[in-house]
Amino acid sequence: MAINKMPRITFQAHSQAGDDCWHSVVISLLRGLAAIEVAAAHLRADVYPGMRTVVDPSIWFKGFTFATGFAHHAVLVFFVISGWLVGGSLLDKIRQPNAIASYAIDRVTRLWTVLMPTFVLTLLFGFATGIVDAQDVDFHLANDYSAVVFGANLVGLQTIAVPAFGGNFPLWSLANETWYYILFPLLVVLLRAPGRVLRVACGATLLVLAALLPAAIVGYFVIWLLGVAFSRIRIECSTGQRTGWLILVAALWAYYRLTGDMNAFTLANLLPDLGCSLVFLVLLSSLQFKAAATSRLRPRLTRIGSFFAEFSFSLYVLHVPLIGLLQHWTLKRWGLRELSPHEPLHFALYLAMLATLLVGAYLSYRLFESHTYQIRRLLKRMLLQRPARTPVAPTFRAD
Repeated sequence: MAINKMPRITFQAHSQAGDDCWHSVVISLLRGLAAIEVAAAHLRADVYPGMRTVVDPSIWFKGFTFATGFAHHAVLVFFVISGWLVGGSLLDKIRQPNAIASYAIDRVTRLWTVLMPTFVLTLLFGFATGIVDAQDVDFHLANDYSAVVFGANLVGLQTIAVPAFGGNFPLWSLANETWYYILFPLLVVLLRAPGRVLRVACGATLLVLAALLPAAIVGYFVIWLLGVAFSRIRIECSTGQRTGWLILVAALWAYYRLTGDMNAFTLANLLPDLGCSLVFLVLLSSLQFKAAATSRLRPRLTRIGSFFAEFSFSLYVLHVPLIGLLQHWTLKRWGLRELSPHEPLHFALYLAMLATLLVGAYLSYRLFESHTYQIRRLLKRMLLQRPARTPVAPTFRAD
């Protein structure tokens, strides 16, 4: 009987990239699935009664509630994948000229190209449903639709100094992301910069930010950093060992889904989230190998994953305003304030609403997010590329 060898761990100087690697395929699939899971979970919570309030719930409704209850884990996947892709990419390019400036442009365009039109759409939806009156748009911090809250949400201050714009509560995670985008280059410069003054300045800034930011944001930065670290780790193991890691990931997520209070990213949940993240990242690192050239499955999964990953960010930030618009329409059209867990037709309506969220997010992606790279290239050309100097003809002094 053959005995499986121990997994072999290799540390890589650069992160592996390319659609021909299995981990890239899985990352694309997970980005899309995680965004759909978050949207499905929030839609279910908004249009269906809570499980504990349903008298004699059916088996299918229990399964449906369970399956749409992994929004917490989906956001956790976003954090570790963000660290893997964003942090890993910066490490790959850190020795290039203007690496930090280029990184800053990449991050700002990534966020603002989606957030700014989303906030405008949120405001328009508010006008359309009567939630917002034109006179309510002011500069007050307590007003979810104020101009100050609009601007503060663009720089990651939601849930820290101001509310989420338009009551769009999933934006809390973008506050985490924004500050991780700032903290990580400071940490990189602190560890790699040759000048002592620059290192001291970065270290002092990190300490100040760690003291001022909420403890949960700082704590979950450790999980984001794990994503960066594992982008450099390749684990070679057998298919059986890889399957074991997959089963362990599923078991841990199901266990915490059933037994834990996984609705908040607090310090109380940091330890179990750290464990889930580690196991998931071990699995992901074990997939850092190229698919066989003859594989038929990999190209199909790549196309599916790329399609849904492309508009996953738009879906994440836009689904709550769209849910509010759909609820207003169903109430006005059919008088439905809440769907019944005992009516199969209502479940069909839920699926139609979920499909509408996907279509709406995809249209928003096509209109706005799909132009991110063009905007990014334009800004880099304007801000980073120095114009070539026109050679000056030499002058000769006549003797």
